Amino acid sequence: MKKSIRNLLLATLTGIALNGTQAVAQEKSIVVSSTTSTEQSGLFNYILPIFKMKTGIEVKVVAVGTGQALDIGRRGDADVVFVHDKPAEEKFVEEGFSTKRYEVMYNDFILIGPKADPAKIGGGKDIQVALQKIAATQAPFISRADKSGTHAAELRYWKGAGITPSSSQSWYKETGSGMGPALNTASAMNGYILADRGTWLSFKNRGDLAILVQGDPKLFNQYGVMLVNLAKFPHVKKVQGQEFIDWLISKNGQDVIASYKIDGEQLFFPNAKK
Repeated sequence: MKKSIRNLLLATLTGIALNGTQAVAQEKSIVVSSTTSTEQSGLFNYILPIFKMKTGIEVKVVAVGTGQALDIGRRGDADVVFVHDKPAEEKFVEEGFSTKRYEVMYNDFILIGPKADPAKIGGGKDIQVALQKIAATQAPFISRADKSGTHAAELRYWKGAGITPSSSQSWYKETGSGMGPALNTASAMNGYILADRGTWLSFKNRGDLAILVQGDPKLFNQYGVMLVNLAKFPHVKKVQGQEFIDWLISKNGQDVIASYKIDGEQLFFPNAKK
């Protein structure tokens, strides 16, 4: 009897110890609000297991448009924000929601369209001229219209082209969706769309779409990462969040980002400032 009681007590204590260990393990995680392109391009699926293996920290990603990702940070519902709209990121820091922005990597935007190319923009390198031709021919154009980094860039290019498109115009279609679903819409409608190269390279449902405009310096697409300010939100996991940022901008993290390729083509180019 005494032996069975002792065994029961040992089993109970072991269970408590295991539960305590599991609780500590569960606590070693962070929430990262990020743009859809980092997820839908497959980058996070590639780099996060490597980071977890190295540090034991699990990264839970909330992938939305950049504007929404920053708003999640403003509510204190994320520990780290990883997005691609530099003016909006700098404003985030100025407002005190982070104390520092770190540059991580870049790629570029590209203008996708049907191979038949009714607006005759193929082979051009000036994004604003291409948009002017699309508007002039009223060829279908698909806009994410989701306050993402890509949408913000698209609006800058329309403004530079001297055009203010609107959903009231039949040729301008607003989806309010992420990059992948918006590309699906463009594929179904044989329409033009601005996309980030990373998501395009991982996109399988291309239909009759192809890259028509690329190489304009204005299409440069920079990504930045920020730790949400602990002074505003005391629950932010500063240590683990900063560890993730430090790894992203370290030589190891930068090498891992550079090594992510699809069909031999590199999707993101690390450029963290040392």
